[in-house]
Amino acid sequence: MLRADLHLHTTASDGQLRPEELIELARKHHLNTIAITDHDTTDGLFEAQQSAKGSPVVVTGIELSAEENEVDVHMLGYYVQPDDKDFQAALIRFRNDRLSRGQGMVEKLAALGKPIRWERVLELADGGSVGRPHVARALVEAGHVESVNAAFDLYLHHGGPAYVSRKRMSPEEAVALIHAAGGVAVMAHPGLVPDYLAILERLIPAGLDGIEYNHPRNPATVKENVRGLAIKHGLILTGGSDFHRPNDPIGAYTAPVEALAALRERRRI
Repeated sequence: MLRADLHLHTTASDGQLRPEELIELARKHHLNTIAITDHDTTDGLFEAQQSAKGSPVVVTGIELSAEENEVDVHMLGYYVQPDDKDFQAALIRFRNDRLSRGQGMVEKLAALGKPIRWERVLELADGGSVGRPHVARALVEAGHVESVNAAFDLYLHHGGPAYVSRKRMSPEEAVALIHAAGGVAVMAHPGLVPDYLAILERLIPAGLDGIEYNHPRNPATVKENVRGLAIKHGLILTGGSDFHRPNDPIGAYTAPVEALAALRERRRI
């Protein structure tokens, strides 16, 4: 039976397992296919594919950090071409902005009397794309908060005292970038987007290919609504655990069996 988890993160962005460690975990959970979807980077893909040697199959993927009115509207890209020069140039710009943003959050935390070392944030990122989770983990280690969730709740949430916004693309721009790199554009975890139906209706004529249907943060009502939209507009329904850390439910939120074939058919290569 085909079992595919199409939303997994590694240390190339804000995941806690190296690509080869994630491959071993995927095997333990009897996954046939996985997608590495790190934030704004494809750096973990080659290592994962080399480690997997075809078992499990590793789909080239990415999660782009788009935004709509200060709300994250992340876009998953499948079957993107990692060697596309224009695509990589855009990703480098995004990652450089992440560095500036991370430094800004560290400065704000110091002004709030919650100092952390920027060098430690970089160590936690382990050469990958720096994100708020790395700052949150540094806050935990410094003893300023009890958990990563508390770090977000107290300091790092949108509008929080240490939050720093950054330049982000619109969801439409994310769809276009994925398509230009030969990929298939799927809106990530609509259950985390307050006005997801209005955004989806706008993205469909912009070329959106699919919606992440099976996700730990998608309640039943969201799944029912996106299924209806998918049927109406011929969209692909996908699924994934959004794995970041060892206790996340890898393999518990898999893609519908028809998703992989549909994604392959939509590739723009």
